[in-house]
Amino acid sequence: KEDDPMQAYVAQVLAASERAANLTQSLLAFSRKQIINPNPLNLNDIVTRVEKFLKRIIGEDIEFNTSISEKDLIVYADSGQIEQVLMNLCTNARDAMPKGGMLTISTRGVGLNEMSEKAKTTIPPEAIAKNSKPANGFAEIVVKDTGTGIDEKTLDRIFEPFFTTKEVGKGTGLGLSMAYGIIKQHNGYIIAESAKGKGTVFRVYLPLLDEDSGMSVKGDLKYATVTDSLPSGGKETLLVAEDDNDVRAFTSSVLREFGYKVIEAVDGEDAAAKFMENTGKVDLLLLDVVMPKKNGREAYEEIKKASPDTKAIFLSGYTANIVHKQGILERDMNFILKPVSPRELLRKVREVLDKK
Repeated sequence: KEDDPMQAYVAQVLAASERAANLTQSLLAFSRKQIINPNPLNLNDIVTRVEKFLKRIIGEDIEFNTSISEKDLIVYADSGQIEQVLMNLCTNARDAMPKGGMLTISTRGVGLNEMSEKAKTTIPPEAIAKNSKPANGFAEIVVKDTGTGIDEKTLDRIFEPFFTTKEVGKGTGLGLSMAYGIIKQHNGYIIAESAKGKGTVFRVYLPLLDEDSGMSVKGDLKYATVTDSLPSGGKETLLVAEDDNDVRAFTSSVLREFGYKVIEAVDGEDAAAKFMENTGKVDLLLLDVVMPKKNGREAYEEIKKASPDTKAIFLSGYTANIVHKQGILERDMNFILKPVSPRELLRKVREVLDKK
């Protein structure tokens, strides 16, 4: 319940789990193989939402300030990935100020004339030209600290994977690499400006969404609390095919808890066999994309021959190139990227079942 002392602990567990999932996805984003889930979003909302969390990770000895643009900055982005970039940049800033200091995050819309000199020489001219219309331009996030600064030789290497100046056990050298990969995957740019003893400035540039794009802005995403209403369940029969025993058991448990009857299959071949054994009883397939013996797509094609109208949801934690190779991401196919929260899983299941 909302007034239960355990509420705070459960919320922390959920938040930590979500950050762990985001970290894994960011590792994939660094290699630019992650399937990101971009939406039209107001960049200001993202910064405002993570402000409280960022204050906690930098500590009380660092003065933290934000300067948010009064104008909406609408970008086409994955909210969770941009949050990860901010966390990585702020963590590095904290480590550069062991005796305290000041950290500032600001946002604004910029054109060519308002960019820093380094940005003008780093961003390709064709990209600037493409985003130089009055309606476009770039959204700029500036993360500035008063720390120890970075010498020129190190500055040239800071986005390299596994490069770190921190002592063993204090850093992996992946934080800035992941930030770089995420921003590149968003067709943006990240630039570092620094000098030894003079602090560091990171500038992130994301193309502003064209006002003529026809895309509607997705509302500010709030982290779900424990007391949020869960999607409704159902009485339908679902066939869950997943070769990872723990994932299959957890997925089936969640579905059964919300009233569904679940038939479990350990691979694609087993999924096709279980479906044939229960012909006419299965309302929805939940198929892992990559499985032994038969992958999710192959199992689905076999099942469709016997029952053409069978509905299916495909799930995968694999990178985009593997999923594309399996032929899953086609128009009108239902796809969920793992890891998926119970709330998202239940909502998607209900959505597909109710679809005419």
